[in-house]
Amino acid sequence: MSARKLGSRSFSASLKAFVSNQLFIPFIAVVILAVVNLINDPGFFKITMGLNNAGNPVLSGSLITILDFGSELAILAIGMTLVTAASGGQDISVGATIAIAGSAMLRVLCGGNSRPETIQAPIIVAFLVACIVGMLCGAFNGLLVAIFKIQPMIATLILFTAGRSIGAWINNNELPIVPDPKFGYFGGFIPGIPIPTTVFIAAACIIVIALVLKFTNLGLYTQAVGINESSSRLNGINPTLIKFIAFVILGLCVAVAALIKVSRLSTINYSVIAKDIEMDAILAVALGGNALSGGKFNIWASILGAYVIQFLTTTLYKLGVKSDALSAYKAVVVILLVVLSAPVVRDYLSGLSKKLRPVRKEVG
Repeated sequence: MSARKLGSRSFSASLKAFVSNQLFIPFIAVVILAVVNLINDPGFFKITMGLNNAGNPVLSGSLITILDFGSELAILAIGMTLVTAASGGQDISVGATIAIAGSAMLRVLCGGNSRPETIQAPIIVAFLVACIVGMLCGAFNGLLVAIFKIQPMIATLILFTAGRSIGAWINNNELPIVPDPKFGYFGGFIPGIPIPTTVFIAAACIIVIALVLKFTNLGLYTQAVGINESSSRLNGINPTLIKFIAFVILGLCVAVAALIKVSRLSTINYSVIAKDIEMDAILAVALGGNALSGGKFNIWASILGAYVIQFLTTTLYKLGVKSDALSAYKAVVVILLVVLSAPVVRDYLSGLSKKLRPVRKEVG
């Protein structure tokens, strides 16, 4: 066999492996978005050094915006991936839970006064309270899904509906303002560091979940429960506990996202904060190639999907799409991804590729 044929077969095999890789779809999405922005505005990729309102040097540009806001979405995508893999459903109460956790954080920092002269508790204490509140909300959803066997989207509809009202009730429907400028560092920039703090927070969360998945059986058990709950139970795995843990972890991720969201403005708007962010988190999981019906998952693909979603959002803004219309465009993407990930469609495309593949005759 000639070297040319060997090279051709090797290239075909490599191409097939790349196309079948779970990261293929988000990679192609990045390429398409990059080309669109390059044609529409080459300055999209320009990064400049400037000064923020505090007079500190910071990096700015569309790519920095993607890293900044994509990082908080990546944190949520971690928890949403585990929930999706374990339960075969999605948590639609993420945005409302951010309002609850963020409101609890502000309550601790400001006390009973919505305009305090100084913070009433250390920031770390307020963050820990937000973590507890977020995990309790996750535990509530997990209880309904794991023990009472309620479909995840229906179970989380409760907090989706009531969450923002609960957040407003925590602070007596007032909008507390944190007076300490250091609180703004978590959603902005640390003086002397031109990179958004959210990037470092996301990196820390990614490292923690990577270590958890590497040194525990959480990932294996989550996939087993999502693939076949009955079989996993016969193999000694407790599906109820795994689903419950997945929702609690998502609640913890929500608390971290709440810290970032509230820190950006040092206050909260209950009806607007994290509006529709649950859709972006679900879309990040889907774009990462993870089946929305549960089972095998890839955290790294979901994280990449989160940054791609923010890439899409920033691109749509650059193209002049109004914020009210963003959900419609993203809904189209969700539909395409769900259809492409459907077993019927995948089987059809696989069969079609076999029919189109040329038949090679062996030469004796």
